[in-house]
Amino acid sequence: MNVRRLRLIPTAATAAAAALGLLSVSACSSSSGAADKNGEGKLDVVASFYPMQYLAEEIGGEHVDVSTLTKPGVEPHDLELSPKQTAGLGEADFILYLKGLQPAVDEAVAQSGVKNTVDAAGLTHLEEHGTEAGHDEHGAEEEHAEEEGHEHSEAAGDPHIWLDPVKYAEVAKGVGKALEKADPDNAAAYKKNTDALVGKLDGLHTKFEKGLKNADTRTFITTHAAFGYLAERYDLKQEGISGLDPDSEPSLSRMKDLQKIAKDDKVTTVFFETLVSDKTAKTLAGDTGLKTDVLDPLEGITDKSNGDDYIEVMESNLAALEKALGAK
Repeated sequence: MNVRRLRLIPTAATAAAAALGLLSVSACSSSSGAADKNGEGKLDVVASFYPMQYLAEEIGGEHVDVSTLTKPGVEPHDLELSPKQTAGLGEADFILYLKGLQPAVDEAVAQSGVKNTVDAAGLTHLEEHGTEAGHDEHGAEEEHAEEEGHEHSEAAGDPHIWLDPVKYAEVAKGVGKALEKADPDNAAAYKKNTDALVGKLDGLHTKFEKGLKNADTRTFITTHAAFGYLAERYDLKQEGISGLDPDSEPSLSRMKDLQKIAKDDKVTTVFFETLVSDKTAKTLAGDTGLKTDVLDPLEGITDKSNGDDYIEVMESNLAALEKALGAK
């Protein structure tokens, strides 16, 4: 019996040493800054909010496991991260966010220490927008921006790039290249998925171009001035009740201006959205005898969304604009 026990002890010790060695290798790998995959062999990707989540899922496909910091139904501009979310961010393999939209996320990402972080704002050109944008009204944009006192940094530009399919496609290409670099073993799949997504966005752009080419009016009023890039792309004029921050309150003079604009530009509809209050939009519509409808800034998908994903909701937005503008 004693001999048998003496033989077992070295065997157990060897197994323990081997286990410790594996842990040591794993720890070294995690601290190297390289993109480590989870136990399922997938890249752990953290997206800041829905438009980033959509890109990560479409381009990453089966090779990524995507989570989002902004849960459905939460207004992303107001997001506050829990200590658990902030701490967990450092465990991600890849972070995709949009700097300038969510200050809490910007700060957490900067402190995360994650090597593979991509700022979507750096993948395309940002412009300055206020409550008014598009349709040759650029000279008035800075004036309105100063009046409204937005939470976003005007120097940094308007972050709502995903509402322009062309700019969103530019971002998609950049995200695809970043994923290829972070996970070279699956680079071919990421490139294929990127090309497929860009194709969908190109098709969406064509639909908007054709659908909005001819209309009775080119002006639309919306609660949240998130559609500046879309307005510029399709030769429309956005008039926002509030600014880039949906929680900012319009002044009485702004409300009077909008009543005059609605009359002069033959506006038919005041648009509101699903994640913020529609009270101001309905008040303006009631005062001017206008209709109301939803124009979704696509900051999150919920049961109230007019579609299950980015493409479907954008197509619903197009249909709403065509109806409101009297497209022919």
